[in-house]
Amino acid sequence: MPLVIITGYPCSGKTYRARQLLDFFNDKISGAQQQQQQQSADANHNNTTTKDAARIARLRLHHISDRTLGLRPDVYRDARPEKDARAAEFSAVERALGKDDIVVADGLNYIKGFRYQLYCAAKAVATPSCVIHVGTPIPRCRDINTRLLLAESSASDVTHTTNSGGGYPEDVFENLIYRYEEPNGMNRWDKPLFTVVWDDATPPLDDIWEALVGSSRTVKPNQATVLKPAAPSNHLYDLDLATQEVLARILAYQGDHPGEGGGEVRVDGVSAVIELPTAPLSVPLLQRLRRQFINLNRQHVPPQREGVNKERFVEYLNDSFDA
Repeated sequence: MPLVIITGYPCSGKTYRARQLLDFFNDKISGAQQQQQQQSADANHNNTTTKDAARIARLRLHHISDRTLGLRPDVYRDARPEKDARAAEFSAVERALGKDDIVVADGLNYIKGFRYQLYCAAKAVATPSCVIHVGTPIPRCRDINTRLLLAESSASDVTHTTNSGGGYPEDVFENLIYRYEEPNGMNRWDKPLFTVVWDDATPPLDDIWEALVGSSRTVKPNQATVLKPAAPSNHLYDLDLATQEVLARILAYQGDHPGEGGGEVRVDGVSAVIELPTAPLSVPLLQRLRRQFINLNRQHVPPQREGVNKERFVEYLNDSFDA
């Protein structure tokens, strides 16, 4: 289920917006659960509505932030601990993503390359994602960070500091502000993009819900993000036998029709016929085409049914002869 990527300047109110989202999502899930219970007792309910309610009622919420991961603000001072912090967040998001899970990634997420990495992780499991940009002015973020640092140094405000997560050291804060890469709605990994201005009462909750959960659009993973099934141990052996049988039929036909060009060759178990070119085919040419086909399909495992390798080799030969 969906991934929500929250991004913004440090101390811009990202966690506050994340909690608003989580409360809204939780209300939606609770409402669907109640609706499902009511419809289970009603014999005349709408099946489509029941399916939607059941789908929403199964959803689980996951909130992943620096605080939940136990990361301190000063990890962003040096490159090595910052890289480890991003790896920790990415691993947590990747573990939580699933068919019945909504994941709210409430971190800095200030590097566009890291947002792209999160986008690919969501696409790999065929689930939608969105980016929420918390648009708080830099002076206000700086003021909030200063107040958090003062509260952190005051023993009387320890409880308040613990709940808020504390402020960033001044040098770290200024460095993060300088390095922040604002999301761009033109980039596919930043779409759909929802910008929440700092004085907005709430994010566009209904629009976010519709884009992630209510939308009927399907997400197709890229080939690069799909794990290819391991080839069976006899896959290459089957390819070798199938291609040899097809070549044997071609050579046998040419032997029965010496000096002739063209013609159609049928192979047992294959509905398509091999349409030979006007010029006779030499053995080296056929062997070269056979090697090319095997190399192209060495890692590609077709559906396991009888004769599928012969069918695909016949198609490959016909395409090669027409080229």
